[in-house]
Amino acid sequence: MGKLNGKIAVITGGSSGIGLATAKKFVAEGAHVFITGRRRAELDAAVAAIGGNVTAVQGDVADLADLDRLYARVAADKGVVHIVVANAGVIERRTLAAVTPEHFDRTFAINARGAFFTVQKALPLMTQGGSIVFVSSAVHLLGLPEHGVYAATKAAVRSFTRTLAAELKGRKIRVNNLSPGPVETPIIDGQFASKEQADAERAAFVAVTPLARIGRPEELAAAALFLASDDSSFSTGIDLVADGGISQV
Repeated sequence: MGKLNGKIAVITGGSSGIGLATAKKFVAEGAHVFITGRRRAELDAAVAAIGGNVTAVQGDVADLADLDRLYARVAADKGVVHIVVANAGVIERRTLAAVTPEHFDRTFAINARGAFFTVQKALPLMTQGGSIVFVSSAVHLLGLPEHGVYAATKAAVRSFTRTLAAELKGRKIRVNNLSPGPVETPIIDGQFASKEQADAERAAFVAVTPLARIGRPEELAAAALFLASDDSSFSTGIDLVADGGISQV
């Protein structure tokens, strides 16, 4: 018997990386998963990779109308939500001098505003308690150059976790935060103009990580499963850091 048998889960940014690995893990544990993403081709590929018990709804978490469409589909198909993983996010490295208002607004719109309203709009369907997992980043614990705006969005997500854990305790909804470190996902390559630059960044991460490697998406999916399932039934408001020790040692 799976740890999520009969559960309905929503995972934003579920078409690649940590989100896709989490969707696969949840389905393997018995859940039906709704995944979102902005690109149709990636969503279709994710559905094929997951193999069943998955529904893809194309959309951008920064667009509240898209979130409304997502939950309208969940309501029509299943009528309830047990688990929300607010995972969708973007990262663009910028020094302080290079940050533009457009960069600032887009990063906050997806990473912070999008995460917040992903959760708010799920609440009418969370009628049987449930578990909310915000995906933050270990970067919010560090002073990492070129990550000022990104880290601030992830610190905001960590703050949402504490506040909403307190607000929703009466509804038996647990709210927890997951802070990954460097993980082998397409996000790494997307930050650089060439594979050589991306590989140099990987090597730099390995050099400063106590476990001397980059994480795997499946490892973060296991952490998300812990927070989503009854294995963490006495945890709410926590920040589960899974970063190979980079922010802890």
